[in-house]
Amino acid sequence: MKILVTGGAGFIGCNFVKLVLAEKPDWSVINLDLLTYAGNRESLRAEESTSRYRFVHGNICDAALVDSLVAEVDAVIHFAAESHNDNSLHDPSPFLQTNLIGTYTLLEAVRKHNKRYHHISTDEVYGDLELDDPDRFHETTPYNPSSPYSSTKAGSDMLVRAWVRSFKVQATISNCSNNYGSYQHVEKFIPRQITNLIDGIKPKLYGKGENVRDWIHVEDHNRAVLEILAKGRIGETYLIGADGEKNNKEVIELILELMGHDPKDYEHVSDRPGHDMRYAIDASKLRTELGWKPRYTAFRDGLKATVEWYQANQAWWRAAKEATEKKYAKLGR
Repeated sequence: MKILVTGGAGFIGCNFVKLVLAEKPDWSVINLDLLTYAGNRESLRAEESTSRYRFVHGNICDAALVDSLVAEVDAVIHFAAESHNDNSLHDPSPFLQTNLIGTYTLLEAVRKHNKRYHHISTDEVYGDLELDDPDRFHETTPYNPSSPYSSTKAGSDMLVRAWVRSFKVQATISNCSNNYGSYQHVEKFIPRQITNLIDGIKPKLYGKGENVRDWIHVEDHNRAVLEILAKGRIGETYLIGADGEKNNKEVIELILELMGHDPKDYEHVSDRPGHDMRYAIDASKLRTELGWKPRYTAFRDGLKATVEWYQANQAWWRAAKEATEKKYAKLGR
């Protein structure tokens, strides 16, 4: 099988490429990535030595390029996205281009060439839940996005559904909870706290830290995507989650503990506008229909491995750290 992965130099995408090349010896991968600030070609430098992997520097909004690449492959797995909430509040325009126009461009290409398409999305399209709400997100939860990021992802999901219904595109969608693991940009919550501590800086906690996220290790997410690609029903949406609900305060305190610090040694900063309170995924459809289950069943174990990776791979993240902290300083966070 030959696949096109968009955004394969980003966090989840590069881990997916590594997984495929390691465990699917008869598969080959084309990685299309624009290499914005969140993409890092070094994440897959070792993989460039294999003939089963090819990197293409380009934009998913480039219709001619996308068309030529889709014509070569059997399936497209679309990871590429602008995905940082703070950035979307500062300047929504790149989110409209990448998340909406980029998705449209890919859908038109897979429609033309009749190729399999899987769309990677987020649980943030559903808005948020109250902290004491017994419910969780499921595939029929109404969309209620609260930021420019999540609204453009919601729009891209709707485009996929429309192309399936109107044009019979062979597509599936997955909405996943918050990922963590190696190769995640240092602007994101968990790697920011880890790298701050490595640099002797106190971790930063938005507001009171009561906001709950449903954490899943990136490897578990990507294994679920492979299951959906192989066995998922065309036109269906699958939610991916590992029952990993933790509030931000709990996560920071565990990072501090794992790194040998006082769990209370962090500082509060101003909360983000429109900050969603709680995400929670019901992944029973994925588990029941496709037989998927997470390998990282203990959040502590996955987080410990993540801490150790950032400690051992400072050369990978060091260049991005200074720019990230300057940006946050301007925001007061």
